[in-house]
Amino acid sequence: MKYGDFYYPMPVNEPVLNYAPGSQERAALKKVLKEMKAEKLDIPMYIGNEEVKTGNKIEIRAPHERKHLLGHFHVGDAKHVNKAITAALKAKEKWSNMSWENRANIFLKAADLLATKYRPHIVAATMLGQSKNVIQAELDSSCELIDFLRFNIHFLSDIYRQQPISANGMNNRMEYRPLEGFVFALTPFNFTAIGGNLPTSAAMCGNVVVWKCANTQVYSAQLFMRILKEAGLPDGVINLVFVDGPTIGDVVFNHPDFAGIHFTGSTGVFNNMWGKIGANMNNYKSYPRIVGETGGKDFVIAHKSADVDVLVTALARGAFEYQGQKCSAASRAYIPSNLAAEVKKKLVEAVKTMKMGTVEDFTNFINAVIDEKSFDKLEGYIKAARKRDSNVKIWVGGKCDKTEGFFIEPTIIEAMDPMYTTMCEELFGPVLTIYIYDENKFEETLKLVDSTSAYALTGAVISRDRNAVELATNKLRNSAGNFYINDKPTGAVVGQQPFGGARGSGTNDKAGSPLNLYRWLSARTIKETFNAATDYSYPFMQEK
Repeated sequence: MKYGDFYYPMPVNEPVLNYAPGSQERAALKKVLKEMKAEKLDIPMYIGNEEVKTGNKIEIRAPHERKHLLGHFHVGDAKHVNKAITAALKAKEKWSNMSWENRANIFLKAADLLATKYRPHIVAATMLGQSKNVIQAELDSSCELIDFLRFNIHFLSDIYRQQPISANGMNNRMEYRPLEGFVFALTPFNFTAIGGNLPTSAAMCGNVVVWKCANTQVYSAQLFMRILKEAGLPDGVINLVFVDGPTIGDVVFNHPDFAGIHFTGSTGVFNNMWGKIGANMNNYKSYPRIVGETGGKDFVIAHKSADVDVLVTALARGAFEYQGQKCSAASRAYIPSNLAAEVKKKLVEAVKTMKMGTVEDFTNFINAVIDEKSFDKLEGYIKAARKRDSNVKIWVGGKCDKTEGFFIEPTIIEAMDPMYTTMCEELFGPVLTIYIYDENKFEETLKLVDSTSAYALTGAVISRDRNAVELATNKLRNSAGNFYINDKPTGAVVGQQPFGGARGSGTNDKAGSPLNLYRWLSARTIKETFNAATDYSYPFMQEK
C-alpha cells in the first residue's frame, strides 16, 4: 500500500576533494593504496545469489607497473551468460513491483557509501586498475558516479510525475513500466562512472541487467558491485559476468527476452551488435532499445582572436588528461596562422613540464595507457609520423616505453595535410594533431572541421570574437553533441552537461539527463471512465 507521493528533489553535484598535502583525504587515500597493493584479489562473477569462480583466471596488473599483480578474475562462458539471464528474469517480478521509494533508496545508499566509507577505496581501485592520477580518479569514480546515482533518482522521480490531463467524467494516468525482458550493459575501461551508470540507470527504472565490463576495468567494477550488494540491491537485479565479447553477444542477441543494450565502446563493435540485433528481430518479444555512446575524433578550433593562454590550457588538459583515453579528448586542433608560433612555444613548454610515471606519485600528471594492445597501436601511429617527410612534424614527445609500464609521452604532431591519418582516425591516447590554417579562412576551416570525421561527440571553439563564436556554433551544429566555448572539450558534469554525440559517435541519449532514462521505460496509458456510455449511437445520427 502506498501512503504518499515520494519525490526526490534536485541534488547538488558531489564536491571534488583536492587531496592537497596535509589533507585528511590524501592521508586516507595513501593508506588505502598501500593496503590494496598488498592484497591479491580473487574476483568472482556475481550471478544471482552466487559468487561464481570457474578456476579459469586472468591476471590483473597495474598498467603503470606491469610487474605488480593486483589479483585475478574468473572467466565464464556461454553457460554463465545463460545463468545470468535466468537469474535476472527470476528477480524481475519482485524488483519491478518494488515500491519506488524502496528501489530508489538502494541507489541513494550506494551513493552515500561511495561518498563516505568507500570513497578512498573506489578512487584507489581506479588509480591502480586503470592508471588514473588522483584527480582524474576522484572526478570519475567518486564524484561522477555519485552524481549519476543521485541525479538519475531525481530525474526518474520527475518522469514518474509527468501525467496526462483528464477530461470531466474520466481519469487518465501514465504508468512507466520497465522493459519486458532483460537489459544488457556493456561498459568500457576508461570510466568507472560509466561502468556503474550503464547497469544502474536501467536497473533503477525497474529493469534487470546482465552486466559485462571491460577486462581492464574489472578491478574497480567488482568493488562497485560489492557496494551495490551492501546497499541492499537484491540478488539477480544486476549480474556481473566476465565473458568474452563474441560469446556473450551470441547468447544475449539470440535470446527472446533481450530487451535492450546500454553500451559505451567503439563504433565498430556497436555497429556489429546493431546488425546482429536487426537480423534477430523476429526472435524478440519487443523491439529492443539500442543505446550507445561510441567513438570520437574531438576537435578544438581557435579563431584568430583567441586568447593564447586559454587555448594552450584547453589543449594541454583536453588532449592529455588521463593520457587522452577519454571519448571526449581533444584529438585534432585547428590553429590560425597568426597565433601558431606563440601557441607552439607555450604548448611545447607546457607539455615538457608534464611528469609521467606511477599513480602513487601524486606529482605525476601523465600515467600509463591501459594495456599493451593500446600501447602498440599508438606507437605505430607515432612511428609512422616520424617516417613521413616534411608534411608531418612532431613538435614534442613521441617516446614510447613499455619496460615498466605502458608509457607514451604526450605527443603533438603538426600535419600540413588536414586529412592526414591522425587528423581523421580515433587514436584514444596522448596524441594531439594540429593543423595550421590561414587566419582569414575561419569559415572555410569550419567546413573542414565538420567534414573530416565520421564522429560527432565533442568539440570546442576558442574565440574572443562573439560573431566568430556564433558562426562556429551554427556551422558546427551537427559536428558535436557536446560543444564548448572557450574551454576544453572534456569534463562533462552530470546534470550540467548531459553527455552524448551523434553521427558515428552514438545515439545521443545523453547520460546524465532524463533523456537517457526514458529509454529504459515503457509507458502504459490507463483511462478510467466514471460515466460509461450505454448506447452506441451519437447525437448527429438523429434526424430531428
